[in-house]
Amino acid sequence: AYAARGKGDVAGVMAHFHTDASFELVGDTKLLSVAGASRGHTNLVQTMTQLSEAFEFLKREYISFLVDGDRAAVHSRVTIRFVPKDHTFTTEILDLFKIRDGKVIELVEFADTALIKHLTSA
Repeated sequence: AYAARGKGDVAGVMAHFHTDASFELVGDTKLLSVAGASRGHTNLVQTMTQLSEAFEFLKREYISFLVDGDRAAVHSRVTIRFVPKDHTFTTEILDLFKIRDGKVIELVEFADTALIKHLTSA
């Protein structure tokens, strides 16, 4: 899924998600429009498409990961280009996964929402 995300391949990303999956970018939805949760395949495709169009992942370095049964945590340092303003930055992300039937059923992502707010504001 990370390799597909790096290529902007939404269909490739979605191939790794359960049909009932949810994705949440943790943050205050009143302050950051991209924050919040999406549930179900159709909504996830829409969310992943919007994120892929706005944020191009250029590089990902895995800092650490933990796996415990059906759960995983991945701490990454990423270099991303915010496409609308052609601004490249490096930041860290923490992804918390829950797996069901070999697919991602839940992904909760923690990112620098203050940086995202700064980039996406007029």
